[in-house]
Amino acid sequence: MHQRIRTRRASRLAPMAFLLAAAVAAGGLTLGRADTAQAGTADAFATRCGVHFCLNGKEYYFAGTNTYDMFTYGSASGDTESQFMDKARIDAQFANLQADKVDVVRLWMFNHENWHGFERSKGVYDEQEFAQFDYIIQSAKAHGIRLIPVFENYWEAYGGIDARLQWEGVSGGQPGRAAFFDRARCPGCFTSYKNYVSYALNRVNHYSGVAYKDDPTIFAWDLMNEPRYEGQSAAENVNGTTLRAWVDEMGAFVKGIDSKHLLGVGIEGHGTAYGFGGDEGNPFVYVQQSPYIDYTSAHPYPTEAWANLSIDQTKALIRSWIADSHDKVGKPFFMGEFNVHNVDRSAWWSQIFPDFEAAGGDGSAFWWYEDHNVDGKFGVMAGAPELAVFRAHSDRMRAKSGLVDGTSSPSPSPSPSASASASASASPSASTSSSPSPSASSSTPAPAGNCAVHYVLSDWGSSFNGDVTIKNTGSATVNGWQLVFSFPGNQQVSSMWNAVSTQSGKQVTAGNPASYNTTIAAGGSVNFGFSGTSTAGTNGIPTAFTLNGTACSTY
Repeated sequence: MHQRIRTRRASRLAPMAFLLAAAVAAGGLTLGRADTAQAGTADAFATRCGVHFCLNGKEYYFAGTNTYDMFTYGSASGDTESQFMDKARIDAQFANLQADKVDVVRLWMFNHENWHGFERSKGVYDEQEFAQFDYIIQSAKAHGIRLIPVFENYWEAYGGIDARLQWEGVSGGQPGRAAFFDRARCPGCFTSYKNYVSYALNRVNHYSGVAYKDDPTIFAWDLMNEPRYEGQSAAENVNGTTLRAWVDEMGAFVKGIDSKHLLGVGIEGHGTAYGFGGDEGNPFVYVQQSPYIDYTSAHPYPTEAWANLSIDQTKALIRSWIADSHDKVGKPFFMGEFNVHNVDRSAWWSQIFPDFEAAGGDGSAFWWYEDHNVDGKFGVMAGAPELAVFRAHSDRMRAKSGLVDGTSSPSPSPSPSASASASASASPSASTSSSPSPSASSSTPAPAGNCAVHYVLSDWGSSFNGDVTIKNTGSATVNGWQLVFSFPGNQQVSSMWNAVSTQSGKQVTAGNPASYNTTIAAGGSVNFGFSGTSTAGTNGIPTAFTLNGTACSTY
């Protein structure tokens, strides 16, 4: 949704929420509900298992929201810890989100304006604002919630890519801002975006000592909020060649720094083929088929005048996205924004969410959960009647994930107190240190016939990508895994994510990383992918796979 409503007015916290946050800050209370089903998820990274999300090797479904403006909570002046950021307000908002059973929050991690700016001028990153985002991550973890930060904005709110274009002496605006995605017109835009992303991913949280790229509180990253390459040519509007090239380049860049987290594009899902919006240079299937992207997204706003969809038409639209995501793209579907207005919202949600679940939707995030009354069109506050519908949706999504009575996010820990000092970054916690990958001798063998492998090949002649899902079809957990297979020709792996590879001739060994994806639960699965080079016409799917020395079936 490109109309973003913002506020810089001080908010008035609900008394109970404020008292709860104050008690947490003062007493280090442990927040949240933990149960045995999710006790081991605190340090688990969300992954992709074929067409679904996974956590600890099991399929994972979530109900979320957008709280895009949390980075603005505070005066943006004065002392970093006590004035610049409003810790009590951040904690109170996460307490409300937790109470309403929100599992994942999508939020902005961009701003080029002076007030709460992450990057106010080219290449100058504001330490105080990033310190505030450090606290947001810590509070999210303390309240059992995961985050999807967005790196940049296509639209003008908070500067967006118009600011980056201006830094390079190029005009922005709609649709001129498409120049951002064209290296020939704005090479500096590519550099400034990569520099910012690199800084953010390598940022070390000054409370925890953990780099953003190593923190499982981050569920995923979005490359941009609603990117388009619109109005440049009729062909580009339909085929999306330029935006896809940008997504491939930036996706590879992100994965080169951070192979642990999922990555999305952040697109709206518009297109004449769907009867929702027009062709805008960002086709749903082609752009999100990028081998570096882990899930698809779409942002339905069916009651907007330009859309004018009924409930049944909206359900059909969402089902089309889910089907194309699973069957054509081969990835999970995330409804990254969604809401309605000028209708009975509870009635709409009561039909949309169950149909989304029945169609196999993987994650949802309504727009948006506000902490005070600022947006009369789409804003939803604690106590709103439609949140009862959302909580029921969250319960059902958790049940699908095998989490019956607890948050499906990291196990709660005490909220960070206002006295935490920046010196923490000098001494990372012991939990951030990596341990050696399990050796073949210490791993649990997969019983004969109790593993199955699904290998998806995307072949472009001289280059290719493989997407591999390993399913444990047995009754015992596999602790530490190595999958061995052989290429049919002279293929060479150039990079791999969610696994560690070695290659000898045609034979490839892919093993679990040192600190995540280390086990495959009974009935669960793990997924990894890789890029490689090849000789045109010689590629193909390997014919045999062994897991820890045991032959696997294929599917």
